[in-house]
Amino acid sequence: MPQEFKRQYKEILEQYTLRQTEHNLYEGQNISRQLIQKNISPEEVISIHKASLEEILPELPNDVWHSFDLLIEVMIRYGLALKEHEALIQKQENFRMEMELAANVQQTLLKTKVPDMLDLDIGMISVPAKEMNGDYTHFLHDDTTVGIAVADVIGKGIPAALCMSMIKYGMDSLNGAETEPTIVLDVINRIVEKSVSDSMFISMFYGTYDTSKSLFTYASAGHEPPLFYCAKSNSFSELQAKGLLLGVISNVKYEQHSISLEKDDFIVMMTDGVTECRSKDGFIDQNTVMDIIESVRDQSAQDMVEYVFHKLEELQEFEQRDDFTLVIFKKK
Repeated sequence: MPQEFKRQYKEILEQYTLRQTEHNLYEGQNISRQLIQKNISPEEVISIHKASLEEILPELPNDVWHSFDLLIEVMIRYGLALKEHEALIQKQENFRMEMELAANVQQTLLKTKVPDMLDLDIGMISVPAKEMNGDYTHFLHDDTTVGIAVADVIGKGIPAALCMSMIKYGMDSLNGAETEPTIVLDVINRIVEKSVSDSMFISMFYGTYDTSKSLFTYASAGHEPPLFYCAKSNSFSELQAKGLLLGVISNVKYEQHSISLEKDDFIVMMTDGVTECRSKDGFIDQNTVMDIIESVRDQSAQDMVEYVFHKLEELQEFEQRDDFTLVIFKKK
C-alpha cells in the first residue's frame, strides 16, 4: 500500500479531529478519489484509519480498537459481495444489449408491408410484451389477391424468434398470394416439424382474400379463430377451421373454408394476446372485445386496430402480459 497515501490520510484525519471544518471534509472527499486510482479496498482504508487513529488518539479504550477489527471483516465480505454484484450487473447489461440487438435483427428480418388493395381496407398492429416478439404477421399479395399469415409461438425470447425465422423462410418459398391456405399450412408445418425443437409449437392462421370475388378463404393450425363481422345483421361470428398445431407431426390434414364479404363487413384476425387480456378482475371476455371492436366499426381498419389495442391496454392498467397482434380486413 502506498506510504504517501497513508501519510496524507493521517494528516487529514488529524486535522479533522482537531477542527471538524468543511475544509477538512472537502480534503477527505478529494483523497477518496485516490482509492479507485490506487485500487485500495474498503478494508484497507479501515486499516489505515485504525493505524492513524492509534497514533493520533492512543488513549482510546481497547473496545474501540476491537470494533475496527469487526468492521474490517465486514468490509472484506462487503467488498466481495459488491464485486459479485457489479459482475452480475455487467452481465445483465451485456444480455440487455444482446437482446436489443436480437430484437432489432428480428424486426428487420420479419418486417412485412401492409399492401394497398383495391376494395379492401387493411389494418395491422403487433406489439411485443418484451424485447422479442413471439407473434408473426406476413402478407403476400398480387393485383387481385392478398394473403395473410398470423402466427404465435408457444414460448418467448430468442427460441421463439428462431422459430419465426423458419416461418419466414417457408413463406418466402411460396409461389404467391393465390396459394391455397391448406397448402401454405402444409408447407410451413413440414418445415417447422423438421427444423424446430420438439418443445416448441406454433399456432398459425392463413387466409386469402380475392378482391375480384370478395371471397375470403382460410385455414388454421390450432390458432385463435378470427371474428367475422356482418354489417347487415350487425353481428359477430367465429371462423372455425380444424387443424393441428404446426410442428407436431409432418402429415396433417387442414380444413379450408370460404366466406363472402359485403360492404363494411370485416374479419378480425388475432393472437391470444388479444383474447386472453386480463384486468384486475380476471380475464376480459370475448364479448367485451367484440363490443370494443363494434364501437369503432365505422372507422378505418388501421384506426380500429389501434383503438382496440389502446382500449385493452387501458383495461389491463397498462400492464401488457403477452404479445399483442391484431389484423383487420374490411371490405370497402
